[in-house]
Amino acid sequence: MSRRRCRAPSTRAGSWGTRWRTPTGPPSPELDALLHGYGHEPIHVTGDDPVQIHRALAEAFDRALDTIAGIQRAARDSDGSGIGSGTGDEAGTGDEAGPGDGGAADGRPRWPVIVLRTPKGWTGPAEVDGKPVAGTWRAHQVPLSGVRDNPEHLRQLEAWLRSYRPEELFDAEGRPTADVLACVPEGAERLGATPHANGGLLTRTLPIPSLDNFAVPVDKPGATMHEPTRVLGGLLEQVMRDTADRRDFRLVGPDETASNRLDAVYDASGKAWQAQVLQVDEHLDRHGRTMEVLSEHLCQGWLEGYLLTGRHGLFSCYEAFVHIVDSMVNQHIKWLKTSRSLHWRAPIPSLNYLLTSHVWRQDHNGFSHQDPGFVDHVLNKSIEVVRIYLPPDANTLLSVTDHVLRTRDYVNVVVAGKQPCYDWLSMDQARVHCARGAGTWDWAGTENGDREPDVVLACAGDVPTQEVLAAAQLLRRHLPELAVRVVNVVDMTRLLPAADHPHGMSDFEYDGLFTTDKPVIFAYHGYPWLIHRLAYNRAGHDNLHVRGYKEMGTTTTPFDMVVQNDLDRYRLVMDVIDRVPGLAVRATGVRQRMADVRTRHHAWIREHGTDLPEVAEWSWTG
Repeated sequence: MSRRRCRAPSTRAGSWGTRWRTPTGPPSPELDALLHGYGHEPIHVTGDDPVQIHRALAEAFDRALDTIAGIQRAARDSDGSGIGSGTGDEAGTGDEAGPGDGGAADGRPRWPVIVLRTPKGWTGPAEVDGKPVAGTWRAHQVPLSGVRDNPEHLRQLEAWLRSYRPEELFDAEGRPTADVLACVPEGAERLGATPHANGGLLTRTLPIPSLDNFAVPVDKPGATMHEPTRVLGGLLEQVMRDTADRRDFRLVGPDETASNRLDAVYDASGKAWQAQVLQVDEHLDRHGRTMEVLSEHLCQGWLEGYLLTGRHGLFSCYEAFVHIVDSMVNQHIKWLKTSRSLHWRAPIPSLNYLLTSHVWRQDHNGFSHQDPGFVDHVLNKSIEVVRIYLPPDANTLLSVTDHVLRTRDYVNVVVAGKQPCYDWLSMDQARVHCARGAGTWDWAGTENGDREPDVVLACAGDVPTQEVLAAAQLLRRHLPELAVRVVNVVDMTRLLPAADHPHGMSDFEYDGLFTTDKPVIFAYHGYPWLIHRLAYNRAGHDNLHVRGYKEMGTTTTPFDMVVQNDLDRYRLVMDVIDRVPGLAVRATGVRQRMADVRTRHHAWIREHGTDLPEVAEWSWTG
């Protein structure tokens, strides 16, 4: 961490919030202890005289920047062998680094933080309508709210503004004076032109190796199984290796890299760690670019700041807990939308989320770890900035990740499982399918091209895809005369109209894929109403029936999760029979057999604690 660019952190310790006093108001040992615990050495600047504060703050910045430079210099000269030794060598401060030297007692660098304490609302009105304002919570409000109809408020506002002596800064025409203009920097030193504030100017293309080197072989669909995120881990490891000299790619996550099967990256870059190393520790690296800490907020802040400097990254997280950063991603999306309208601001690498350990495979964690709603949250935001991908297997995950890591100025959300799942597509097929975003899997359906399908089975997500294919296989066996079309959706924004999203389908495309008058049974990874929202104004929406997660969860078997939420293969077959005209009577025996299997499932898992053999041992036979 200390080898690269950084900035001097600062905090303003205001005494008042909107209606109450904050505990960081007066100087206190507790505040210093808190900041020491965060790894900082406080530099206090306190007062109410603007001139004195200006000078003191300048001195504080000089001191902080000198300390940072010393820490970085020591880190770049060090091989990291003394990590956690307690010698203080890695901080470059001598035999025993102390808090005042830029190092902690165990050898970690202690970064400076400037704590500025000034009266809230200072230089503003001291009193309004007989009530104190400056230095109180009222300064957090609009101090003079009646300037339009209260002459005394207007007089106070004028006096306040004139206290800044604008006549010394502007001429009679309102132009800045020569003295002011002489202070304006030129060229790349301007705030809007410096790459330090416009990180996109520094962005380099990420060296992503050929996906063929990491793809799993697929001779026929569903013949083999792999853990998609473990396969992805091999690709990310190589990206880490190929950026070792540039150091412009990081993987961040809340202490879940190994749990999410991405631990191959440790072979290229361990976990960033500055403190003591114990014998039981593994994969700790003083200069590591795998950033782990059990705080989604901190991971989000790390990655946002990193991207704003023009560098690249990926945020890996349990699906249920990424909600912790909802408000933070809101602001980043708003920033991206606004920055796109500024011609001088260079695009930055996209904010990429990999959500795994997802809702359908929480075999040990249960209900508390089941929430697929982050996708809904993101799709509520500025639609031109957001992208959502649900790759159904390992090779499609490779293809999607290759794409999102190359993009600029987006928020990309990728949802993929870490548990073994079937391999459906070869690498070449995966590239084409992901580029298309949504398409038919002819090998899975029973259309022969002579007539329109009787029903469309659609799916998005790895577990829904498996259940749809199992349902298609059951229909092939029990109702062979039925023409079934199977559609898989990788890019969720493809369901939107073309007028609403750059990836959206025209009505012609959508109607051709899903038909306008045939039943569509859609098995979806998340909350089912999202599909209805995306497709609500399509011609065939009345024929759309969606199955998805409906807050039915617990610690149970994988198949029981889909049964509880009516997403299982047997329920999907029943939905087809209920919705294809004529089948309700003609196929009543098939429907009854499907319902009977579900009933048998409930008894079986309670007796054996495992799924039915025909489910646990199922495979695609075509």
